[in-house]
Amino acid sequence: MARIETPRRVRGTQDIIGDEQRRFAHVLGTFERVRALYCFGRVDIPVFEATEVFARSIGETTDVVSKEMYTFQDRGGDSVTLRPEFTAGIARAFLTEGWKQFVPMKVATSGPVFRYERPQKGRFRQFHQIDAEVIGAAEPSADVELLVMADQLLHELGIADGVTLQLNTLGDAETRDAWREALVAHFEAHRDVLSEESLVRLEKNPMRILDSKDPRDRPVADSAPDIDGYLTNEARAFFEAVTAGLDAAGVRWTRNARLVRGLDYYRHTAFEFVTDRLGAQGTVLAGGRYDGLIGSLGGPETPGVGWAAGVERLAMLIEEPAAETAPVAVVVEDDAAMRGAFAALSALRRAGIATELYASGSPRKRYDKAVKAQASEIVVVTMRDGALSVVPRGEAPRSSAILNAINWAGR
Repeated sequence: MARIETPRRVRGTQDIIGDEQRRFAHVLGTFERVRALYCFGRVDIPVFEATEVFARSIGETTDVVSKEMYTFQDRGGDSVTLRPEFTAGIARAFLTEGWKQFVPMKVATSGPVFRYERPQKGRFRQFHQIDAEVIGAAEPSADVELLVMADQLLHELGIADGVTLQLNTLGDAETRDAWREALVAHFEAHRDVLSEESLVRLEKNPMRILDSKDPRDRPVADSAPDIDGYLTNEARAFFEAVTAGLDAAGVRWTRNARLVRGLDYYRHTAFEFVTDRLGAQGTVLAGGRYDGLIGSLGGPETPGVGWAAGVERLAMLIEEPAAETAPVAVVVEDDAAMRGAFAALSALRRAGIATELYASGSPRKRYDKAVKAQASEIVVVTMRDGALSVVPRGEAPRSSAILNAINWAGR
């Protein structure tokens, strides 16, 4: 008989269980609690979209669109793409679902995202993100609230001390156009020493040369003009309002004048929370203001600002949460008493008490497993003189709900 091959997990994916799952769940649970504190409503959007949603919003010249997207034709011949991030899909939903009536709206979501890239520490082809967006608010207070929310999330996860908020301004449209022109002139004057990739970027997306990792580009990028010399009064005032708000809220930040977003619809605030605890992949949460995005998708000009964070990277930084244990263990000492065990389990769980059943192995092993699981209460179900007996082991139950459940099950 031919040996049957066991299917393998697809490269770049993961099966999450045990301590990894506890970390994962702790990040998501903390995010849900914090987003509720800041009154961000939960939304869920499709895991795939028409390819043009991402091509137009992320940018066809970016690595994400040109190299990393999972794109395919469905049976109807339409080109669809598994989402590589959330903002584009939320912007599409804002336009197609009539969300304009809710502005300014604060929304948050989480779930899997997909990028075809080389798997490495904290980076997978299917990974998970948490995401928060404010749409329809042009005021710097929206940027401040999002940043304070992110800072509180990191504090509640217990990792804020090892993470630094890097902040920059990209100015308004007038600022950005003037700065872009100055950057192009600077890079053109040094094109003979730029890398091949940066020469391509010079034609399509010159700001991205500033964050090039190629050592050939660094001297030219480091000597490029800063944006501060091109800020309009309005852009300068916006950035000052953001930093003043962060200072008032007690959020520590540092200026990174080389922090950029290459696409033209980005405006004003750009930020990253970074750490040195993850090697080269040091960004754990990042975002910025994208006032031109919804307009670029064919909608009305609508301001927006948001951030996203990788759940896997955050989970790698937190302390391992304690394993969940049921406070009550129901041990079946006699298989003939299973009816009473199920009655006890049902009564306890309906009373809101987490309960675990121990009914496999020898009666002695069942009890030992319950003790090893560190259950605070152990209820023993057995048959005595032909009658069902449901009794606590050791001290009397500390909860009246447990006592009531035992009495009900033992009837």
